[in-house]
Amino acid sequence: MIDTSQPAVAPHFDVVIVGAGLAGLTLARHLLLDSDRSVLLLDRQTQIPPSRQKVGESCVQVSGYYLSRVLDLEEHLMNEHCLKYNLRFYWKTAGLENRRFEDFSQSYVRKISNICSYQLDRNRLEEELLHLNNREARFCFQGGSQKLKIDVAEEPTLSHAVTFEQNGIEKRYRAGWVVDTTGRNRVLARQLDLKRPSPIEHGTYFAWVDGLIDIERLTDRSRRQVRLNPDRSHTGHLPFWLATNHFMGEGFWLWVIPLRGKTSLGVVYDQKLFPHRFNSGEELVQWICQAFPLFADDLPKRQVLCQGGFRSFAHDSRQVLSTQRWAASGEAGRFNDPLYSPGGDLISIHNTLIVDAILHDQATDFEARVRQGEQLLRAIYEAYLPTYTSSYDALGDAETFSMKYTWELSIYFALYVFPFINDLFTERAFVVGYLRQFSRLGAVNRGLQSFLSSFYQWKKQHAVPLSQPTFFDFTELTTLGQAESTFYRVGVTPQEGKKIVREQVDNLMELARFIVVHVAATVLGDDKLLCNAAFVRSFVLEDLSFDLADLERRRQEARAASDGDALHAWSLDPFVMERFRTARQPQEAHGVLQ
Repeated sequence: MIDTSQPAVAPHFDVVIVGAGLAGLTLARHLLLDSDRSVLLLDRQTQIPPSRQKVGESCVQVSGYYLSRVLDLEEHLMNEHCLKYNLRFYWKTAGLENRRFEDFSQSYVRKISNICSYQLDRNRLEEELLHLNNREARFCFQGGSQKLKIDVAEEPTLSHAVTFEQNGIEKRYRAGWVVDTTGRNRVLARQLDLKRPSPIEHGTYFAWVDGLIDIERLTDRSRRQVRLNPDRSHTGHLPFWLATNHFMGEGFWLWVIPLRGKTSLGVVYDQKLFPHRFNSGEELVQWICQAFPLFADDLPKRQVLCQGGFRSFAHDSRQVLSTQRWAASGEAGRFNDPLYSPGGDLISIHNTLIVDAILHDQATDFEARVRQGEQLLRAIYEAYLPTYTSSYDALGDAETFSMKYTWELSIYFALYVFPFINDLFTERAFVVGYLRQFSRLGAVNRGLQSFLSSFYQWKKQHAVPLSQPTFFDFTELTTLGQAESTFYRVGVTPQEGKKIVREQVDNLMELARFIVVHVAATVLGDDKLLCNAAFVRSFVLEDLSFDLADLERRRQEARAASDGDALHAWSLDPFVMERFRTARQPQEAHGVLQ
């Protein structure tokens, strides 16, 4: 049935957004704040947000900045959500029962970030976003929109046609732009045949339980002993429960995230490495208590409030931003893995480039701007892949992971956060040089991730696990501090931005070289190699291979070099990872290395 109350010519909106989740609601607010465009937001559901709890609570610096500063939600975030205390990671200690929090090794950033991030109750946030959007006369929300059809216009001078049914009545609208934010429904990806498989084969199961799980209280120590624990000289005094807390294992990790009045729990796993599958929140709780016994006395007493999961969640798309004036954001476009909480960041960057394209759709450089935006979005997505496909096993070791994460976090700070807080991703003059520098890291990152995975597998065979908890602040690898210093470089020009990125890529290359040399020195059992200039420079970072015979050859050649006694001048402490040094099993090491 056609809605005869509508005029013969269908009403026109500048932008029609399909899907009222986080991506769609934030994109609508962004457009309403920074443009004069009219926005129609459609969703199948009539209740936004839905009654079920929504997953995806942890945000990091890019999404924290986007929500608080770009979308002007800082007051709401501070009042209704938890201020986040970075990401923290924990490993069980061999030989201990691991029934106390103090039994676990920890890696972390002790100081809170200068750019705030938050633990988000997605339902509260999306409710607030819809409320704020509804206050704008240029915004219209239509829930209960079923049987959606989008006819994408071939010519840029023509409008797209959007039809749907609402309460059994067919409605028609014209749209200058159509943006798909339907999440896993992926309306445009299905309609335009854009779907591409992802090499990531990971799954997840999650649940929410009542009340706050304060992990520091999962102990048999008294409150006074907890308060006066000497380990705080390393770990700090801020409440650990405010962090996104990760309990790590080979090929999997467990998150513990605080919300107001409840706690979010979830396991993410590589299907090839993790044998368990879950069908209920109760099964998840049972597994958590077995895998990490410190939860055994607390978690079974709590009520499971809601639960869910995905056997496989990663996917790719052939395109997400088009000169035909359509786009996709959030899970409607591409999604990789929730480790390090990149989902909100991808929404933030996608929305920023989509808004920029919409604002410039009459400009002479519109097509070039869109093509460059698509290239940037593709590069950012693909840069994440080796993190998840090549070294997920390395999550099981504190030393290997601490190097892996410091490398990845340094890249994130310098090449994601810095450009974003300076609005540089929409500066064409910056993006050209940025992509050139970004590509320098591509081959290095792929090789380094594989190198670290091989090191982890070597350690499983040839190293004795640490017998006591070990603490490591990622900023002790001082290259991370240099990357974080870019947070204080604000208001830079595109030319200044390119210069800073070049400097930071050089900084990252030194970190990569240190990681390789540290691994090689550990495997060879020769700490002198850490500062041997000939050995250090022998590695080609773009062509890494974990080959034991090759490492030994490099050592012999360095000893025989004319400058074999020359020392390499690092800008970091080359012995910073010494606390992770474990005894090799001599009988096995001899057979492998000699």
